[in-house]
Amino acid sequence: MDLHLAARRLGAALEPFVGSVFFAPEVHAAYEAVGFDPSPGLFNGVAAPEMCAYFTSRGSLMGDVPGEVVAATFAVFRPQMVVDAVTAGRTRIAMPALRVIRHDAAVAALRRILGARPDGVDVVRDLLGRAAATLRPEGRALYAGVLAVPLDDDPLATAWQLGEQLREFRGDAHTAAWTAAGFDATEIGILTELYWGLRPYTYTRTRGWTPAEHEAAIDRLRTRGLVDGDAFTDAGRTAREAVEEATDRQVRPALDALGADLDHLLDVLGRWSAAVRAAGCYPATGPHEPAVQARSTPLL
Repeated sequence: MDLHLAARRLGAALEPFVGSVFFAPEVHAAYEAVGFDPSPGLFNGVAAPEMCAYFTSRGSLMGDVPGEVVAATFAVFRPQMVVDAVTAGRTRIAMPALRVIRHDAAVAALRRILGARPDGVDVVRDLLGRAAATLRPEGRALYAGVLAVPLDDDPLATAWQLGEQLREFRGDAHTAAWTAAGFDATEIGILTELYWGLRPYTYTRTRGWTPAEHEAAIDRLRTRGLVDGDAFTDAGRTAREAVEEATDRQVRPALDALGADLDHLLDVLGRWSAAVRAAGCYPATGPHEPAVQARSTPLL
């Protein structure tokens, strides 16, 4: 098994299934019903999340925590952007209540798209449970919050919750990997833009960083020999791939637990995620596909 390719394929298969919570109309409507603003419009063909609702609802997985804690765990966003959003969001509804609303709306969307008991749901629930049981919370605050949420009795809801455990574990692992590599949030945003083949300031802008902060960060990367102009150097591409590899290694216990059943899990999750995308509840392309492609195509 190629550890890195397997880890990235799992992340890519999970992402639309789990990440539909950020784009599904049921979720937007549920947030509006408790006082949040509606979606600001389309993003890559789907209704984008309203950021106050996004930060507050996802942060609610950790309980009634202040914006500073949410900003630390989300990591790539400009901290003040998160703090302001969560401070405002907490005046509209208590975060524990918002967590329940988030869960119920996300599952309702999946039931509409996939059916109440889609083919393979019991197997997927059991396999995701096997994988998730190997993970540990040390240093992974957002994952620990998800882990503390009681599992639902419904198999589709439970599969979604376990998928979210794996998704947020990988997210915390990724933050640990790039901070350990000596990058700050703006720098990793720029390196990620290049890794994904995006124009400079396409991704970092959406995370709240100003043009001046973006330029200061890219100048630091140029000084370190990781960026030349607005493009990777060989050293920069290698450094960014090393962050992804360090992230992959932290997911190894889950992959080892799945063993030969990984392919079956990926097949079912892949079909579910394709249905989620076809229903307009996740963008046509997501953050994991470039990492899969990078591993599938050896660096020159």
